[in-house]
Amino acid sequence: MDMNTIEALVPTADPAEWREGDAWLAGGTVLFSYGSQTLKRLLDLTSAGWEPVEEDDGGLTFAATCTIARLWEVGDPAGATVARWPGLGVVRSCCDAFVASFKIWNLSTIGGNIATSLPAGPMTSLCAGLDGVATLWSARGTRQLPVAELVTGDGRNALAPGELIRSIHLPAHALLARTAFRRLSLSNLGRSGVLLIARRDQDGRFVLTVTASTKRPVQLRFGAEALPDHAVLAAALDDAIPETLYHDDIHGLPAWRRDMTYRLAEELRAELLGQEGA
Repeated sequence: MDMNTIEALVPTADPAEWREGDAWLAGGTVLFSYGSQTLKRLLDLTSAGWEPVEEDDGGLTFAATCTIARLWEVGDPAGATVARWPGLGVVRSCCDAFVASFKIWNLSTIGGNIATSLPAGPMTSLCAGLDGVATLWSARGTRQLPVAELVTGDGRNALAPGELIRSIHLPAHALLARTAFRRLSLSNLGRSGVLLIARRDQDGRFVLTVTASTKRPVQLRFGAEALPDHAVLAAALDDAIPETLYHDDIHGLPAWRRDMTYRLAEELRAELLGQEGA
């Protein structure tokens, strides 16, 4: 879609240059899909030349401008990165959850998908599920915020006006965990109606992250000394997700999303806990 209100494309990643009527541009797939009647300038983050993926003993850091195509490469199950960080085993499933063409994969970015903050955003699911922490830049300085807290609702987030996502760090403790993935949609090529990621950390903890069925990410954490059985997990979901938090749109009614959340959560519990949670 053409945006005929745009007067300038500015190559910058400096938050001090942002002003009313600006939008940060990474892949732009959402901006150009929905269009705008109010934007005047696009601030082009791709000009910053950020390294898409950086690795050290503390984990992996993805630039906000890292494309889904590049992330797919990182998630190669036969690659050295997944061999070192087995938690990345859910990466390609999350990439597939875009249900998008290679053209979108080569433009759409991790940061852009999170900033759009749709309940079905698979990069929100991935980064929240792996305890990702976003580094945010603004004219006032830098701050860090867990991705699970950054997205606050359907199309809503904790970004202040002019603030941008610089990067997302996935910590070693989550990347070393055993992970499992479940997703449901009402059609084969439909938007995610339910998307859950579970982890079993090396210290024995069990972490369940619920997305897509809820308006924002919801995480449940259980210590190694208190692993849940079926009833405990269901009760924890009851407490953590009120009825009003289940999303309601053409891709699934709240009642269906709720029922499938409980079903997939139990599948993940059984897969990662086995007899320990029996």
